[in-house]
Formats: sequence, structure tokens, C-alpha cells
Amino acid sequence: MRRFLTFPRLMLLFSVMFALSVGGLMLFNQLWVAPERACEESGRWWYPQERQCLTPIYLPDITGRPAGVTRQEASDEANRELLAIEERLAAEREARDTAIRQQREALEGR
Repeated sequence: MRRFLTFPRLMLLFSVMFALSVGGLMLFNQLWVAPERACEESGRWWYPQERQCLTPIYLPDITGRPAGVTRQEASDEANRELLAIEERLAAEREARDTAIRQQREALEGR
């Protein structure tokens, strides 16, 4: 009587199962783990929910602020510029009103 699971058949069965499991692990590594590693090594961000590699956007490119400047500092600087413009316009308006006043006095004095 011959048995179905002889030693050579068992060896072949376990060898095939071992090869399939090693192949499955290699496929898993190539398709699931390696993209994440490659993305992080390139300096980009890995988005696991959608399995995408995304490039981060540098915040100063969006806001126009120099790097290292806080929102408050940038706002204060913009306000200082606006105040300087308002002061310059007020000085110009005062100079123009003074010139108009002098011209009127000169015309009335003739």
C-alpha cells in the first residue's frame, strides 16, 4: 500500500509553500512597504489613507512672508509701512494746503 504523503511529496509541498510565502512577502514589500520608504527618503510626505506621496508646500511661498517671520511680526511690519504711507500723505496734504493758503494770500494782497 502506497501512501499519498510520502517524504518526497511532503518535502515538495513544504518547499512550494515556503517559496510562495517568501514570494508573497517580497511582493508585499515591493508593493506596500517600499513606496512609503522611498517617499520618505526623498523628503516628501507619505499620505497613508490614499497611499500617495505628496510634496509639502513651503509656507513662505504661500504667504509671501520671509522664512522665520511670525504672522504677528509680518502684520506689524505691514502696519508700519501703512502708517509711514499715511504719514507721508498727510505731510504732502499739509504742504499742499500751506502752498494753496500762501497763494491765496498772495493773490488777495495784490
